[in-house]
Amino acid sequence: MQSSKKIIINMLLVSIFSFSLGTTFLFADEVSEIREMTKEKVDHVIITLKDDKLNKEEKKEEILKTIDGLFDFNLMARLSLGKKFWRKLSTEGRNEFTELFVEKLKQSYLDKLDLYTDEEVVVDEAKLIKKKRVEVLTYLVSKDDKMEMTYKLYKTKKNVWMVYDVDVLGVSIVQTYRSQFSGVLKKESLEKLIERLRSSAELGS
Repeated sequence: MQSSKKIIINMLLVSIFSFSLGTTFLFADEVSEIREMTKEKVDHVIITLKDDKLNKEEKKEEILKTIDGLFDFNLMARLSLGKKFWRKLSTEGRNEFTELFVEKLKQSYLDKLDLYTDEEVVVDEAKLIKKKRVEVLTYLVSKDDKMEMTYKLYKTKKNVWMVYDVDVLGVSIVQTYRSQFSGVLKKESLEKLIERLRSSAELGS
């Protein structure tokens, strides 16, 4: 009787271990693909920046096309505002906030590209954090410095991996914006915050 129990337990352990091992290999392959996808997008941005045949505006247009397919800007807008305040907005308010936030985020990204000289981006490793969360570690390398950047991706309902946040030197872009917005909302209304974003967009800053 005990021998039969041992056999059954051993079979269960083997089947569980086999399933876990198979899942690990599956995720490992997918994580590797995510790393390559991120590397491809990042490399394309660098190639575009170095392309002397393109003028400044053409470079920005090409780069925006590239990052549009990699970043989930709508999710970043929602996370930056926070669940509490997001729920308070009407559908129209959510749409306007998202549109203004995305415009601000993209402009900030493009402004930083103006500072580019000859830095190289090294895509290091990708790690599975949760079942549908992956982090890709990269470095922006110059002659005198090495800056760490971590792209955080999630798997959408359409099985597409997209960036929902970026850590620069350990500081989250989403958390930085959320902190800024929370500071404003402690003193002012959501309408005032959106008005500020609107004014900022009109000034182009």
